[in-house]
Amino acid sequence: MFKQYQFKVAERFIRYAQIDTESDPMSETFPSTAKQKDLGRLLVKELQEIGIKDAELDEHGYVYATIPSNTDKKVPVICFCSHMDTSSDCSGANVKPIVHKNYDGGDIQLPDDPAIVIRVAEHPYLKEKKGDDIITASGTTLLGADDKAGIAEIVEAADFLLQHPEVKHGDIRILFTPDEEIGKGVEKVNLDKLGAQFAYTMDGGELGAVEDETFSADAVKITIYGISIHPGSAKNKLVSAMKVAGDLLAALPKDMLSPETTEDREGFIHPVRMQGTVEKAEIDFIIRDFTTAALEGHEGYLRRIMEKVVATYPGARATLKVAEQYRNMKEVLDQYPQVMAYAEEAIRKVGVSPVKMSIRGGTDGSRLSFMGLPCPNIFTGEMALHGKHEYVSIQDMQKAVQTIVYLAQVWEQRS
Repeated sequence: MFKQYQFKVAERFIRYAQIDTESDPMSETFPSTAKQKDLGRLLVKELQEIGIKDAELDEHGYVYATIPSNTDKKVPVICFCSHMDTSSDCSGANVKPIVHKNYDGGDIQLPDDPAIVIRVAEHPYLKEKKGDDIITASGTTLLGADDKAGIAEIVEAADFLLQHPEVKHGDIRILFTPDEEIGKGVEKVNLDKLGAQFAYTMDGGELGAVEDETFSADAVKITIYGISIHPGSAKNKLVSAMKVAGDLLAALPKDMLSPETTEDREGFIHPVRMQGTVEKAEIDFIIRDFTTAALEGHEGYLRRIMEKVVATYPGARATLKVAEQYRNMKEVLDQYPQVMAYAEEAIRKVGVSPVKMSIRGGTDGSRLSFMGLPCPNIFTGEMALHGKHEYVSIQDMQKAVQTIVYLAQVWEQRS
């Protein structure tokens, strides 16, 4: 089906990667940064140019579009979804993508900062990509393959399907979201408007990966209240909330329950932000585990640390508040086995063995699944996310495009 097809997915991706769409976790607007709509407007224009009549960008920054059905069969409406924002962990401004053609299998030194080297020893997946064409950033920014690779793949697949009406499929909805990186990606999505019954996020990593499980996730905010007194007369009176916060962080375990000491299915407690004065300090945590019930245990453990530390500072007090973020989508997806089965069938049609994986993180699909739209995650090729070492294989992206096309076909054939 694709033997004579000239893929444009790399060119699309490079174009999208150069648009700054960094989201802002401290913003109170939606989307959190207006510049995300810059990419949204470009995507609407490109979708219209390939023949999609209803492509639109709404006031919240969501892009909706439809690839119309070309079959007489009654096929469930499926959706392909990717997010437009990039992580605030590393700058996404002035991204300069570089294509390393016919990658030689060695370490990749990035030209704008020679100290940034993508080392094979630290990124073993690169060993499998020898001979591929690898895209990186230049060394001063992230690349944005998370998740502009997914966006490029969905647009490319839409273009292919519209050019090849012999490939039968039902209605396919496209959804591009803002603010996924700050946990708000589907906060204002209109599911009635979307009108899909099943969905797939294109936001996974290595070739062949298909993921039906994420962490369950809570956010925790600890607020510490001290006593502010002029330092000249503070003896036996002043209590610094910042010092309490420092001791609390120092009391966290060094050998367990942290991202840097856990792997596979192990959960963690992770401080992500702190701010404060003598009188008041706040620490934001993320709590993660694949078992939802375990979150309460981690939060109880954190509360006990907080209470023990605060007790050593007479006059100090603290509160701990928990907010649910998302839940393990496997709890929903296990009820719809065909969603994963069809994805695995499509990946095999591409000539790749599907690799069923769990995500040590979350996707828009986590929340969508619990909102009534079962939504596993499929590979895009994006690797080493959220930093200057990020890279993506063009050949992996091409395989992801093919997977989308075959998956649309499988849904039609099985209906």
